Formats: sequence, C-alpha cells, structure tokens
Amino acid sequence: MTEQANWLEISLTVSGELAEAVADVLARFIPAGVVIESTHVEDDPDSAGRVSGPMRVYGYIPIDEALEQTRHKIEEGLWYLSRIEPLPPAEFRPLIEQDWISTWKKNYHPIEVGAKILILPEWAAYDADQRIPIRIDPGMAFGTGTHPTTQLCLELLERWTPAGEPVFDIGSGSGILSIAAVKLGATHAYGADIDGEATINAERNASLNEVSVQTSFLTGSVEDVLAGCFPIRQTPLVLANMIAPILTRLFGLGLADLPLPGGHLLLSGMLEEQEEAMRATIAAYGLQVVARQQIEDWVALVTKRTA
Repeated sequence: MTEQANWLEISLTVSGELAEAVADVLARFIPAGVVIESTHVEDDPDSAGRVSGPMRVYGYIPIDEALEQTRHKIEEGLWYLSRIEPLPPAEFRPLIEQDWISTWKKNYHPIEVGAKILILPEWAAYDADQRIPIRIDPGMAFGTGTHPTTQLCLELLERWTPAGEPVFDIGSGSGILSIAAVKLGATHAYGADIDGEATINAERNASLNEVSVQTSFLTGSVEDVLAGCFPIRQTPLVLANMIAPILTRLFGLGLADLPLPGGHLLLSGMLEEQEEAMRATIAAYGLQVVARQQIEDWVALVTKRTA
C-alpha cells in the first residue's frame, strides 16, 4: 500500500535580492520555519564549500483540513510581492515526512565562512580542525548560514566580537549569530526576535552547540530591550541582520541607543543600492561607519557610537 503524503513543500528559486522577502511571506504561514539555501555549492559538494548562485526558498505545510486555505493565503502574499518585483511561480510538491528529512540531509552541506567558522547541519559528522563548528538545524528559522547577509555577519564577527563582553542580537532568528559570538569569545549573547517560534528554535540550536548557559533568547524587539527585558540595556556590540526597511524602522525605535558609548552596531541585510540611504540614516543617529564588507549585491556595515 502506497504511503500517503502528509506535507506539502512550497518552494521558489529567486535571486539573492528577493530571497529574504520571499522567505518573509512564507514564514507568516509556515511556523515550523523557512529555509534559504543556495542552488550551487562551489568545489566538492560533499565537503565544506562556499554557496553561490540563485537562492531556493522553501518550507512545508501539513496536508490537513486547513491546507487549501493556507495555500491560498501563501499564493496571495506572493502575488502582492510580485507586484513590486516579478517572481517565478511557486512550486508545490507533496512529501511524506521521511522525504522531508532526507531532502534536508541531501541538500544541506557543511559551509566554511570566513577564516574560522564552519556551519554544520546537526546530523553531520565533524573531524576536529582549526575551524569553529556551529551546528544548526536547517529546518528551524532564518539563519542557516547559506545567505550572504548571514555570512557577512559571521565574517565580521570574527574581527569585531568583543572578547570577555556581552552582545545583543536583534532579530536573532535561528540564533546562529548569538552562538557564533559566544564561540568567538563573547561572555553572553542576548537575542531578541518578534517571532516566538524563532525564539524556541534559537534555544534549541544553542543547546545543540552547548552554549545554552551563555545565551538568552526572548520574543521581543528593540523597545523591549530598552525597557529592561534583559539584565542589561547596552552592550559593546549589537548585531542586526534584517532587510533595510526594517533596519530603518528599528533606528526610529532606539536601535542606535543599544551600543555602549564607543561601542559598535553591526548592520547587515541591505542591498548595495540601499547603502547610501542607510549611511544617511546611520549618520542622522550619531553613528560612524568604520568597516564595510560585501558579498554579491549584499552589504554589511560596522558602525561606531561616538562616546
């Protein structure tokens, strides 16, 4: 007897510029998490490599009585997004649960980032070498290490993580940046995300990496941090990896007040064409750009709060 499919995969292959926007639409209706992965891994795909090429964005919804309603809402959300920027049609594929898991295991490979970090799916074997391993469940939330914005943050963290000091991670997603900061020498990482599922996912990934004691995650945003939801209200380094319009909105909510005087705010998620406007916002809030890094069309900036 043929086993009946119990999950519907929704996927789109889009440019890196559109990947985060598409993932944001899907995530509204896929609480278990959305995956962004490259369609190509340079060098040997069976070993650590660097991702490149178009991005595949996908997630899974249960095949149940709410399926048609959920699918309609997803298609409607993608249609509205396509009015801003043309999108390819979404692909839908029914899967049984074991196919879902094997798909991740087949397509998600270890990824070397920067000079020190190795991103691993939780099931991958690891031979100890000079790189710092970070294990992530690729099906959990934003931040699997494949997207350029996350890679930019990780590369900059290698240089800018304040050893022996805490950090804030605003929009923490999967927790990958918080985990990396701790493994790179931060005493504690405090992560905040408006998505409650992301908070749960980040805690699980912290446990996978044995840094639960050094990390704290909660559901909230900048206002909550400033209101005292964590034991401290400022840190020497603050991380914010989100698309440019959200970064701009967070500045209005007090993002620039989170670094200590003389501290740094690491911003990632903007496209090259959005950099000029972002620099104007940065200057308006009393910050100075001290470092810049770029992968493809994506840009990350390290800014300093004047004393």
